[in-house]
Amino acid sequence: MTARIIDGKAIAQEVRAEWKVRADALKARGITPGLAVIIVGEDPASKVYVANKVKACAELGLYSEHIALPADTSEATLLAKIAELNADPNIHGLLVQLPVPRHIDSDKILNAISPDKDVDGFHPMNVGALATGSMRFAPCTPYGSLILLQKSGVDIEGKHAVVVGRSNIVGKPMAQLLLQHHATVTICTSKTRDLAKHTRDADILVVATGKPKMITGDMIKPGAAVIDVGINRMENGKLCGDVDFDSAKEVAGWITPVPGGVGPMTITMLVANTVQSAERAAGK
Repeated sequence: MTARIIDGKAIAQEVRAEWKVRADALKARGITPGLAVIIVGEDPASKVYVANKVKACAELGLYSEHIALPADTSEATLLAKIAELNADPNIHGLLVQLPVPRHIDSDKILNAISPDKDVDGFHPMNVGALATGSMRFAPCTPYGSLILLQKSGVDIEGKHAVVVGRSNIVGKPMAQLLLQHHATVTICTSKTRDLAKHTRDADILVVATGKPKMITGDMIKPGAAVIDVGINRMENGKLCGDVDFDSAKEVAGWITPVPGGVGPMTITMLVANTVQSAERAAGK
């Protein structure tokens, strides 16, 4: 068996086209969805992520603000900027790119963002809404992973889904989304005893551990759908996921590559959340 490769780039373009229709409908009413991204410091990876987010907004005709603050910016100054953007009616989505410098409390910063503009889905109110089934914003990476499954024709209802990883950004919200789509969900961690026993039982396997090639082909159920959220740089400079792609693709039914799988969907769903926030604001 050779797995069907889930092309994240192609699906991301398809999804962006769908959301552009909704953004254009808002613009026809005089409302341009707006996203503000704040970055503090000079972290190279963060600068690339922010540039990609601004580019995605431009592709869909959204308004975007990129606020770059020096690394020595005080917590009070950052909080004041967030408050200003919370009150700006032209901004429908607001995020602070993580990580922030150590002298700034990231939890305090995330909690300061208005839940109505929290397009990253990290505010406790939005986390709670997701857990209770009244989702407003889902974190973009698990949201994008769910869309990849759906667009690839993977049936979720009634299936056994195993999520390896328990982070607040991916693992926990991924499990919640799968539950809402009527999957039976098991959450594992890198410390789970006999991890392979659980992963071999999975019809749908989502891996987000940050450990390169941790899941190998012999740990996968034949025909399973495998979503690899990991992205790791090897010593030779190449990127790889948390799944050993070469061995896994010989067993799985569907699999995401790294790069080109989940990554393109993360930014796509950020744009989707921004448009959705503008739609809610327009309906008030």
